[in-house]
Amino acid sequence: MTRIKENTITFLKWICVSVIIGIILGFLGYLFHIALDFVTEIRTGNMYLVWFLPIAGVVIFGVYKICKMENNKGTNCVIMSVRKEDKPPLVLTPLIFISTVITHLFGGSAGREGAALQMGGSVGYFVGSKLKLDEKDKTTATMCGMSGAFSALFGTPVTASVFAMELTNVGIMQYSVIVPCVLCAVTGRLIVQGLGVLPTLYKVLSFPQLSATTVLKTVALGILCAVVSKIFCMVLQKTHTLYEKYIPNKIVAGVVGGLIVAVLTFALGTGDYNGAGTQIIDKAISGEAEIYAFALKILFTAITLGAGFKGGEIVPTLFIGATFGCTVSPLLGLSPSFGASVGMISLFCGVTNCPLSALVMSVELFGGQGLALYMVAVAVSYLLSGYQGLYSSQKIIYSKTKME
Repeated sequence: MTRIKENTITFLKWICVSVIIGIILGFLGYLFHIALDFVTEIRTGNMYLVWFLPIAGVVIFGVYKICKMENNKGTNCVIMSVRKEDKPPLVLTPLIFISTVITHLFGGSAGREGAALQMGGSVGYFVGSKLKLDEKDKTTATMCGMSGAFSALFGTPVTASVFAMELTNVGIMQYSVIVPCVLCAVTGRLIVQGLGVLPTLYKVLSFPQLSATTVLKTVALGILCAVVSKIFCMVLQKTHTLYEKYIPNKIVAGVVGGLIVAVLTFALGTGDYNGAGTQIIDKAISGEAEIYAFALKILFTAITLGAGFKGGEIVPTLFIGATFGCTVSPLLGLSPSFGASVGMISLFCGVTNCPLSALVMSVELFGGQGLALYMVAVAVSYLLSGYQGLYSSQKIIYSKTKME
């Protein structure tokens, strides 16, 4: 009876805490979603704004400097807080909100999940502190916030819940946080949905039948996607290292990086690689993509984020995976549309080391059809992508090849 009582009290506590955090992040996610759509529309209608990206880099650094957050580790800070190695300050929420909007307005190549995880983690930790939770429960509140914000922005509550539990320590799932993470993710999604923002869904034009042949073809595509995921992570890391070595002054780095992106944009004569690039993902799922698009997105994203602009890497990852899968899959005898979807899921798994999140994402984005083939691609990508990823603070607890 004592255990039943304790579990009931804990359950009721986390219903209240997770719903409170979910409501806050639902409204915050809605405002962020509207802001990003608004500035993206302005930029696409006025491409000359990209020439102001160097100035935007100075402004972003200045804002962080004023708030004494110029050395903040971003998403890595939130991941470290889950292991009690750091504390995500609440000021991180307005900082990442504003700086990500500025990055998108002036054409930096970045996503939005970095902002989601940082806003969610900092809000979750703040609410936990105000409710006088103990340190372990503050950690749970932080993970709860991560799932709520991710769900509010991406419209994938199940993926958000699993991702928050799977991301920090690969190989160990903290099931003790499943109730708060799920309730917060669903609450955040319901708030945004109630305000008129529909979840992200893609219609794959055709799915191949499950057979030995299609499995082998999917394995081949998964192998190639694992290679691309390694290349993407290495380019991001190498670019960051080059900035630190040759342009250690962060203001100068922002100016130089912004100028390079602007020059490349107008040299190519297209804005496809500025911002998140969700319209290109839509085209790839419809079976249309340039063969070089994935490589250019890697380049634009590395230059942007390495220079200190804010946002995230997940949406660029989906862009890279969709365009790569779309163009390579016909060579393997798979449809471009299905190949694009496999590329998105495989790249996501490869760069985050989160296979369960990737598999669940395939269901939420594309429906349940083709699940076995998605699982094949995810498994292959996870194994062959190695031990690096987007987040340096992520720990891979168990070997990918042995039970150790």
